[in-house]
Amino acid sequence: MTSLLLETTNGVATITLNRPEVYNAFNDPLSYELQDALKQAERDPAVRVVVLTGAGKAFSSGQDLKASMEAGKRNLSESLHKRYNPIIRAIRNMPKPVICKLNGVAAGAGCSLALACDMIIASEAATMIEIFVNIALVLDSGSSYFLPRTVGYHRAFELATKASKVTAAEALQMGLINKVVPADALDAAVEAEAAYYAAAPTKAIALMKKMLTKGMTESLDATLEYEAYCQEIAGNSADNREGINAFLEKRKPAFTGN
Repeated sequence: MTSLLLETTNGVATITLNRPEVYNAFNDPLSYELQDALKQAERDPAVRVVVLTGAGKAFSSGQDLKASMEAGKRNLSESLHKRYNPIIRAIRNMPKPVICKLNGVAAGAGCSLALACDMIIASEAATMIEIFVNIALVLDSGSSYFLPRTVGYHRAFELATKASKVTAAEALQMGLINKVVPADALDAAVEAEAAYYAAAPTKAIALMKKMLTKGMTESLDATLEYEAYCQEIAGNSADNREGINAFLEKRKPAFTGN
């Protein structure tokens, strides 16, 4: 059984972590397969939105500790640079929206993976936990970047240092996720969001993704300059012309992502 599944339909690339017997924990092969799948989704012009999820009951329980023990002592910094950090960068640099379909627990690096996505839609049964401190490790795979920017320093400190398990309802209240639905409604909810983005002006959304990421760290002046730069690019797109024409003709625009 392959440890990752990639399926593309109607502009939507669905990437499924497929190690349900270990709650989709990451071993080396899964890490590299996910890197490759994200590259493939980025390069495929037919793909306009990516959905990332897990098979079975979990989204991802993070690093496969059993596999780590069997492999012996490893350089954790090197592992992050080669295995996890390229995944996080690929999601953030993806010029297409990435939706996390949070079907179950997201723990450790699995939680970081979810937070790196542009939108998180969760089952009521889903939970999130920054579990690193329980084995005397620190946040990694981007959690120390995403977490305080999402919930603020003090809440982030508590979640990180106490490994507090957060329910989907609590995560929604904190602003960690976008939407919570019953487990049996998760597929339909994610399909609806993916369909929206598959028909949206992809180039403009890609620019806004970059702008919002930069906006979390840049000054106001730098942000204003970058907005002007991006607006000029968006204003010269085919989708911008189509949007204006559709408005004037009082019809729904048919965006192509160009």
